[in-house]
Amino acid sequence: MLALFDLDNTLIDRRGCLDEWARGFVRSRRLPQETAAVICEQLRERAYPADFIRLRETLGVSDSPDDLWDEYVDGVAASVRRFPGVLGGIQELSRMGWSIGLATNGAGDIQRAKLDAASLTPLFDGVCISEEIGVRKPAYGHFEAAAEMCGTRLSADAWMVGDTPGTDIEGGMAAGLRTLWVANGRPWIYGPREPDIVVQNVAEAIEALRGLAA
Repeated sequence: MLALFDLDNTLIDRRGCLDEWARGFVRSRRLPQETAAVICEQLRERAYPADFIRLRETLGVSDSPDDLWDEYVDGVAASVRRFPGVLGGIQELSRMGWSIGLATNGAGDIQRAKLDAASLTPLFDGVCISEEIGVRKPAYGHFEAAAEMCGTRLSADAWMVGDTPGTDIEGGMAAGLRTLWVANGRPWIYGPREPDIVVQNVAEAIEALRGLAA
């Protein structure tokens, strides 16, 4: 049995990390308080080194984009928080015989920094990061690579667990996976085909997978 997990806002609170880092950055540069909202808006969906070229111009700071990126990576990693139930829950799934993979979009250095800071790296049989393989979810190739990194192949009894309707759930469906949507209070309004299981948080998602293997 294979379970692929998304990272941001599924296993860890990326929104909270970003907000905390942005507020600290603004304080350290003595920028107007409302600048934190501008930073969060520009980086809300994703962050890559190239984004800091634009952000540097927006903020009017003199740091090089590379230095800003490094500061972001270090700062967000220092602020990372796992959602409740993740560590013990995934360890239990592994003991039950599940192969556990990570399937995440993003830049390799920031995603790996967050994984390490949250003590999540050892939990996974394979870690698939879009920048490192050159394929982003929802492309089939991303899910295929994630399964291969776990030493297995995609199959009808494999699962994709994530919070993002398009990349995680619709992408997983298109790849032939069963899907488990972490809704975080949202209704499913994103397409005619619904996820196989809808839960409100990752702890419930892990409990659902445990039930399948019982």
